[in-house]
Amino acid sequence: MSFFDTSIEFLKGVGPQRAALLQKELNIFTFGDLIQHYPFRYEDRTRFYQIKEVNELMPSVQLKGRITEFEALGQGNRKRLVGYFTDGSGELELVWFQGINWVLQKIKVQQEYIVFGKPNRYGSTLSIAHPEIDIVTEKKEKGGYLQPVYSLSERLRTKHIDSKFISKIQQDLLRAAQQHLRETLPDHLLQKHLLVSKKVAINNIHFPKDYAHLTLAQHRLKFEELFFIQLRLIKMKLVRQEKFRGQVFNDTSVLTTFYNQHLPFPLTDAQKRVVKEIYADMKSGKQMNRLLQGDVGSGKTIVAFITILLAVGGNAQSALIAPTEILAQQHFNNLRKYAEPMGITIALLTGSVKKSARKPIHEKLQDGSLHILIGTHALLEEEVKFKKLGLAIIDEQHRFGVAQRSKLWQKNEEVYPHVLVMTATPIPRTLAMTLYGDLEISVIDELPKGRKPIKTTHRYDTHRLQVNGFIKTQIDQGRQVYVVYPLIDESEKLDLKHLMDGYDSITRTFPDIPISVLHGQMPAEAKDFEMARFKKGETKIMVATTVIEVGVDVPNASVMIIESAQRFGLSQLHQLRGRVGRGAEQSYCILMTDHKLSAESKTRIETMVRTNNGFEIAEVDLKLRGPGDLMGTQQSGALDLLIADLSKDADVLKKAREAASELLENDPQLAKPENKMVLQQIQSMRKTAVNWSRIS
Repeated sequence: MSFFDTSIEFLKGVGPQRAALLQKELNIFTFGDLIQHYPFRYEDRTRFYQIKEVNELMPSVQLKGRITEFEALGQGNRKRLVGYFTDGSGELELVWFQGINWVLQKIKVQQEYIVFGKPNRYGSTLSIAHPEIDIVTEKKEKGGYLQPVYSLSERLRTKHIDSKFISKIQQDLLRAAQQHLRETLPDHLLQKHLLVSKKVAINNIHFPKDYAHLTLAQHRLKFEELFFIQLRLIKMKLVRQEKFRGQVFNDTSVLTTFYNQHLPFPLTDAQKRVVKEIYADMKSGKQMNRLLQGDVGSGKTIVAFITILLAVGGNAQSALIAPTEILAQQHFNNLRKYAEPMGITIALLTGSVKKSARKPIHEKLQDGSLHILIGTHALLEEEVKFKKLGLAIIDEQHRFGVAQRSKLWQKNEEVYPHVLVMTATPIPRTLAMTLYGDLEISVIDELPKGRKPIKTTHRYDTHRLQVNGFIKTQIDQGRQVYVVYPLIDESEKLDLKHLMDGYDSITRTFPDIPISVLHGQMPAEAKDFEMARFKKGETKIMVATTVIEVGVDVPNASVMIIESAQRFGLSQLHQLRGRVGRGAEQSYCILMTDHKLSAESKTRIETMVRTNNGFEIAEVDLKLRGPGDLMGTQQSGALDLLIADLSKDADVLKKAREAASELLENDPQLAKPENKMVLQQIQSMRKTAVNWSRIS
């Protein structure tokens, strides 16, 4: 067992009871866990300020001086103790609202103290409430350090485990750990990227001499963390490329016929670029694993069809799997328009397809006369067998786990099918590199010609009459309207009430207009029925919670009203807005809020009004919410980061990925002596760990 695997209870000053608390509250089990519990900020003790320099805009300051007298002011629960503190350059007040008796016993008038705290101003008086206060000692008088502040939980504070305690045990641990801290990165990387050694970094992340040392330590540890994550992902990709050969599809004759005779509109430059990338993969002899990102309405479907034509040219079958029946049906309708004129056979298989209708589908799949099968999870079932599956397309990837992807692979035992994963959720580049670093990434970043950008405006509840008037004119022009309510609360009853109140007021405002309603508690058939009525134009307004599916296509719906828009996340607002703007008419999105908005809500609403670009929106979202939330769950574990922050460290990530890629290109087995420490670090990591940079 290594030094860093030692249980935390054996560290001086910890013991079994505190160890149990640290394990439960902070997930600190071993010396390695503690040494990687990095401070989240630092208090500046590098200098003493004079009172005359201090103002209320400063963060915490360190002062040295004496209390000239104490005074108790106020009555009952308004009672407070004021100490008048001076250093010869001026005076300020130290104020205590609690622990007054303790202060009067322990703190002596006219003795010299070091005081630390945040200055505030009331009128002309400067004060520090509940300051940290210490007797002046020779060591403390020198000042000159940054005090680490560690994250804690309420429970730890009540048990008297505070940041100072963590700081004290970190000091003890660091003293003992010096001879065990080994370098994990090769010299050539340290020199090229100007990185300090691991030992220097670990010492300075906890107890930095100054901000310059702290910056170097943070940079080194962020680089290392991202380097090992990227190394793992690239290694997975290389292993897969070597191990899994791919079917070679280089016959483009079917595709050429489509281009010359059936292509309904010219492709955008972005679509052409993506098709080239996919074609290069499919003729390379290696199995394709590609993530296709494209905003709502950017034309991923036609790219998917072109990819299918490459498989058809190679006498292979294709499967397209979507997360819901509505979406599968929609893909089927869209692709059938292209396939049938070319004599390409296509079928739909979902949970609601009757048993009698399934039999011919299964037979045609097995004899190879069915070229394309579109469906939901039903495609993953045992009895669905292909003669030769050459391509698997997965829509809205984040709804499908890796296990489900691999079930699709097993559908061709001789050689894995090529895999194309499509998503309309724009993922910022840094996040895509970390979550899907084992996939190649293609991006469609322009909209088809003739699409008008959706006009987005922000209106307050006080503008309700104008908004209703606007809805009326749009319906009179033959358009349809969505009105979406948020899931306000964990309580479904409240959500439903909120939605039904909205529905009532809309039916009162538009008494002779047919209206649909859609919410999560309706049975599936009722949802499908309401959605179908709206799609056919039988109802003109759809009142819904957020269950309107990603990708549902109603070209005639041109207005999206989002109620209580401040309650939605940015990516959700963007997804909802993408429900309109599917036709040639000008579309509108109206964000309704009340006047009370937090700073973050304002940023979200302003971003939506300013831009239609999903990638720009995703970048803002990443800065606001952090990476874990953005994926809904912290899936894949790649986000279990110790110090790097994907919303701020894009540059470090890029360099780390390049370094990992270069290293594996020159030394795929990590066999060269200069890369020995990289190999050792990987081997010392637990086999299951995703983050290879951890100390263990």
